[in-house]
This record gives sequence, C-alpha cells and structure tokens, in this order.
Amino acid sequence: MSIAPLRAETLGEYWGTAEEEAKYYRIVDIPFPEQLALEAGSFEVLPDQRLAIGTRRGEIYLVSGAFDKNPRTDFHRYASGLDEIMGLSFRDNAFFVTQQTEVTRITDTDGDGRADDFHTLCDAWGFRNYHEFAFGSKLDRDGNIWVALCLSESYRSKVPFRGWCVKVAQDGTMIPICSGIRSPCGIGPNEHGVMFYAESQGPWNGSCSLKVLEPGGFMGHPVSFNWYPNAAERDSPGSPELSERFASPPAEPKTQSRLLAERKRVKELVPYAVVFPYIKMGRSISGFVVDRTGGKFGPFENQIFIGDFSLSLVMRATTEKVNGVWQGACYPFREGLATGLLACEFTPQGDLIVGGTNRGWPVRGPKPYALQRLDWTGVVPFEVKEINARPDGFMVTFTKPVDSAVATRPTTYSLTTYTHIYQQGYGSPEVDHTVPQVTEARVSKDGLQVHLQINGLQQGHVHDFDFQNVRSHDGEPLVHAKAYYTLNEIPK
Repeated sequence: MSIAPLRAETLGEYWGTAEEEAKYYRIVDIPFPEQLALEAGSFEVLPDQRLAIGTRRGEIYLVSGAFDKNPRTDFHRYASGLDEIMGLSFRDNAFFVTQQTEVTRITDTDGDGRADDFHTLCDAWGFRNYHEFAFGSKLDRDGNIWVALCLSESYRSKVPFRGWCVKVAQDGTMIPICSGIRSPCGIGPNEHGVMFYAESQGPWNGSCSLKVLEPGGFMGHPVSFNWYPNAAERDSPGSPELSERFASPPAEPKTQSRLLAERKRVKELVPYAVVFPYIKMGRSISGFVVDRTGGKFGPFENQIFIGDFSLSLVMRATTEKVNGVWQGACYPFREGLATGLLACEFTPQGDLIVGGTNRGWPVRGPKPYALQRLDWTGVVPFEVKEINARPDGFMVTFTKPVDSAVATRPTTYSLTTYTHIYQQGYGSPEVDHTVPQVTEARVSKDGLQVHLQINGLQQGHVHDFDFQNVRSHDGEPLVHAKAYYTLNEIPK
C-alpha cells in the first residue's frame, strides 16, 4: 500500500541555502519496502556493517546495503512488540534498547536472526502517559546507559522520575543523575565525552538547547522536585552519595526572571550550554552525534551534528568549558530533509544517516517517514567552523583562509545579543537586546582565524553573529553567514 506524501507545512522561514549546501553535502534516499512504516527513532552500526534501526512502532530492523554509494537495501525484522525505541546500542551480541517503560537487553539465542530473549534490565521509573518518552544513550565506557525521561505533560510529573535523567548500570541498578528535564529528544556525549541532552522549547525553556547532565544538577523545570525523596533512597555500593546529593530539592526558581539571575539564587541550576534560537535554528531539536570520522565528512571533525524534528534539517554545534561552565555555539548545516528528524548516526564510510517521522507534531518535510543519508562530495565549503570565547571577545575559525583586507575591518562584522525570559509559561520571545561593537579584528598568519575584540559582551546572552560580508581568500561568500554563541561565562 502506498501512502501519498503530505503537503509540507510552513513552520517558519527557510535558510534558503539548500541549493548551495547540495554542492558540498548531497542527500541520498535510502530505499525501504513500500509497505513499511519506517518511523526511525534510533540507529546503531553493527560489527558486520549492517545498520540497526529502532522504530517508534517498537520494531528493530537489520539493514544491509544502507552504506553503499548507491544503496540497494535488504531489511530484516529482528524484533517487534516494543514501544517507542529512542535508544539503541549493541555490545557482546546483545542489543540494549531504551523504550518508554524500560531498558531491555535483547538477544537471539538460537541464531535464527530473530530476537527470542527479552530481559528487563531496568524499569525503575513510572509510565502513565503517551508523552512519557524515554531517550537512551549508547553504552558509555563503563557499560552504563543514560536515560532522559520526558515529563508526563509539559507541567506535570505524575509518576516516579519523570523529568529526570537516570543512569542504568550493567547490573540494572538505576542511579538518579539530575532533575528538571522537560521534553528531551536526544542524549549522548558531546565532543569532549561529557554526557549532554537536547531539550525542547516550552515551560522554563525559552528556546531549544543542549544542556550538560550534571550529577546533582537541576535542568530548569521544577515540577520534578517531588521525586527527590525517591532519589535519596537509591543509595547503593556504587553510589553511596545519593542520600546526601538528593537530600532536599533546590530552591524554587522565580518565574518571569532571567536564567543568569536565577543561577545566583539556585546553586544547582544548570544553564543552557548552547541555545538554538527558535525558528532561526530549528523548533524541536532532536538526536545528535559527534563526527569521529577522521575527516571523511569534511572539515568538521569532533563537532556535534544535531537534527530538528519540526524543520527537517541538520545543524552543527561546538561546546567548551569556561570558568567551569559549559557553553558554545550552533551553526546552520543542511536543510531540505524529507521528514521530521529524530535520530542520526555516522556510517563507517563517514556519511551521516538521518531518519524519523512526522507523527504527532507539525513537520516541514513532506513525507510521513524517511531514511536518508548526507554524503560529503569532497569539496570543502567556506564556513564558520567554530567560535570560541575570549576575555575580550571571540576567536572565529573558518574552514578556508579569509580575505585579510576585508576580515581586518571591524565594520565587516555585526552582532546582536539577547536572552530569554526564564518563566513557567511556554517558551519566550528574545528579550534584553543589545548591540555590541567590534573594535578590532586580527587575522592569523594562515588566514583561518579572526580574533574579534568586542565592546559590550553580555554574560548570559546569545551572541547572534552576522558574517555576510566576510569573503574567502578566493572571494567566496560563506555558505551560511549566521552563527549563535551562548555566553554563560566570559573567560577570565
């Protein structure tokens, strides 16, 4: 049975760069059976070079041929009967599956290619509502799976540990990590190996963001405070500090405030590491992965690639720790994907697999579900590669040498800053705008970096850069002229 494509919904302005992006990163459609409703929620690359796909409909498919230059695929259903698979990892001939109600260890004991042993590794959290998704990481170096648990609703945590991140150990022990999560849609290590998650715009979250999962931290939404007594009771030989760490909840944040002000009041409050300005940079950020391809995907090795469900696009992000606090920047990358993205994964060949669905919420992409791949063409785009904070401004790194005559002029650059209202209400407009001034621009000898001295840095604000006047040494304009740095701390 064929399903007619849905009409794409207008959800905000396009970047308008898809045609130029295609010169550097082409979109490859990976075929799948016409009758298969492939709502991909998670991916894993297997040792035998097959792709494993966990779906929202509770199935695991093993796919051959997805990594070929011109993919011709074979789909094999390995498991079914699960629920909203938003985490998939493979080790020692077993799948570790994060679904809404539990983390499950799944194996094929008789070797017939079908799962036949389903072992509940951990189900120590509650489930009552369709919105109570659970997003699981890959197995970390110690064999743990980190799980970000969605609230029951935007304003309620009806059953234990909804709105928390927990860690599931190899023996199934659940260790509470932090509270205050609203609606996660991705979890995993950043480029430095520290566990982060993707948070959605909504109550107590003015825009989407990447946040670090700080043990004992508070991610910002106080409705999950009611589970602190439960967390304190989970002391074990592996985590004897929990009774002290979660002895009492943090102070209640004040609504209609600013995150910077509330950080001073609520010591456990963890600020957004990277804010993705609403619509400018997605509306519902989702699964992310770090480029460890060794340059096979272009000039962005060791950077975060993150999807967006609503706008059907992929962005980049970089993070750094300044004065003990995580912060960083996000950058446009590739728009024009076919459906709402939930998951992404790099292949051994260095390409980026993406997939998802349009079920449940409005999506820009025209298809109800899709499986696609971004392949680097081998041509290096002229892009802002990375922005790093400096005590007097920012260091901007480009993928190609800049035209020094243009790049040394302070008037080449413009930026604004803003923050969001930290409030109980849903989302926030951009507020408290300022217009800092670039006073000096110094270009490195190799032409790849520009040190911008800036008068008017604003702690706690997004610094919204416009680089449209910058040119490469060969006269090229940037593929994407915008970048957004979240300045939680000014380096000392």
